[in-house]
Amino acid sequence: MPMHNYLEFEKPIAELEGKIKELHHLNGSPDVNIADEVGKLQSKVDNLLVTTYAKLTPWQKTQVARHHDRPHAVDYIAEFFDDFTPLAGDRRFAEDAAIVGGIGRFRGTSVVVIGIEKGANTESRVKHNFGMARPEGYRKAQRLMELANHFKLPVITLVDTPGAYPGVDAEARGQAEAIASSIQVSLGLEVPIISLIIGEGGSGGAIALATANKVIMLEHSIYSVISPEGCASILWRDGDLAQDAATALKLTAQDLLQLGVIDEVVPEPLGGAHRERKKAMAGVAVVIASALESLCLMDGTTLKKDRRDKFLAMGKTGLK
Repeated sequence: MPMHNYLEFEKPIAELEGKIKELHHLNGSPDVNIADEVGKLQSKVDNLLVTTYAKLTPWQKTQVARHHDRPHAVDYIAEFFDDFTPLAGDRRFAEDAAIVGGIGRFRGTSVVVIGIEKGANTESRVKHNFGMARPEGYRKAQRLMELANHFKLPVITLVDTPGAYPGVDAEARGQAEAIASSIQVSLGLEVPIISLIIGEGGSGGAIALATANKVIMLEHSIYSVISPEGCASILWRDGDLAQDAATALKLTAQDLLQLGVIDEVVPEPLGGAHRERKKAMAGVAVVIASALESLCLMDGTTLKKDRRDKFLAMGKTGLK
């Protein structure tokens, strides 16, 4: 049985799976037949997963979206981008490890892929700055998008970030301008752009890479203008009210699909993408393939207009 890092609301599931693990340890005794008992417990686990994940609150979805074991950008790249060649540096200041990108082939189609990487363990999280890019990261992304436009290659972005890095050094080097320029470059491309929110899509740090023709979210990912903790601290001066802020922000994939902010939601395996990583990534690949097929039928002028119209339409209420 695979080990899981359980979230707070998953404690009942953890207890049942713990009992199953204990029974498996007894399996070596010829006097003990555990098959029936394990089957009953597993059935309870499956039912509990169904009922728990069917009614997740926005705050619980936030916890799932941030789960350390969810597939990261580098996992998706390794899984279904063949012959991936990484490209580094912004040609102005430095290489930023929070944003990874390069050229590869997706099911035979050459593409440029850009991802925001949080890191999977302490060492890699520090290396990738916990998925918080500095200005040079966004300028690298712009360079790769312009490269894609020059060679008429579709762009696929994988977004998983709490937000852009808020440090003094990043602000001194023009963080806000770098994000705004990334959005501007995205709006001007005449190639398909597909963006996937694979975990956490936070603030301008996310939209810098999500100004796309198709914005797709995994079922338990989140996408918001600010983190629930930051929202609670600003509005109510109390970070402990993050759960209330998560609800108010309408940050779930289901809310955002209803609001027209995103285009599609990719179902996750029962219990979240972190439980069955391969299955979760396979579902994403199917959606990318479908989006690429439809967008590649459009000419560059139409793709550009479609993308601009899509974002200009957001926020319109129809009121005179």
